[in-house]
Amino acid sequence: MCSNRQRGLSLIEVVIFIVVLGIGVAGLAVLYNQLTLASVDPLVRKQAVAIASSLMEEIQLRPFTFCDPDDPAVFTATMPTPDCAIPEGIGAEGGETRYGPTYFDNVSDYAGPPDMLGSIQDITGTTVLTGYSARVRIVAAGTDFLPLVVPLDEALRITVTVTGPANTQVVLQGYRLRYAPNSP
Repeated sequence: MCSNRQRGLSLIEVVIFIVVLGIGVAGLAVLYNQLTLASVDPLVRKQAVAIASSLMEEIQLRPFTFCDPDDPAVFTATMPTPDCAIPEGIGAEGGETRYGPTYFDNVSDYAGPPDMLGSIQDITGTTVLTGYSARVRIVAAGTDFLPLVVPLDEALRITVTVTGPANTQVVLQGYRLRYAPNSP
């Protein structure tokens, strides 16, 4: 009595195995593709944060006085007029730019254009990063604090906005209080 049992897989079982395996591999491929696309986002965000914090630090390290730092009364002036020959206002004066030859010398010089669009440049004007844009806005902000403690023109709110690839946007805000007539 010899039983003739066959072992192995039928054609239907093999086809079902291939279909299930194909669906699993396709799902893994879609997941891998999504992870690969998203893996660049943290790098872009970190670069945007680094640009914004570097620009914010550069601005906040500048003096904020009643007079332009080129004015002889910069250390002693207690009000913009009549103490200053060159009163400091919001915006650059006298042909000052971020890139020289006459550099920004006061926090308020950074207010408004020129924005850095399409590329980020260092203080010498050398392009260090493309695909990013930076915008700086500076406004009087004494009323952000207690009005009786800080007058309107004694504080500036600095807003740095950096936009990177895929519309990644980082916004930093900081304040700068006037310390004149003390030495910068």
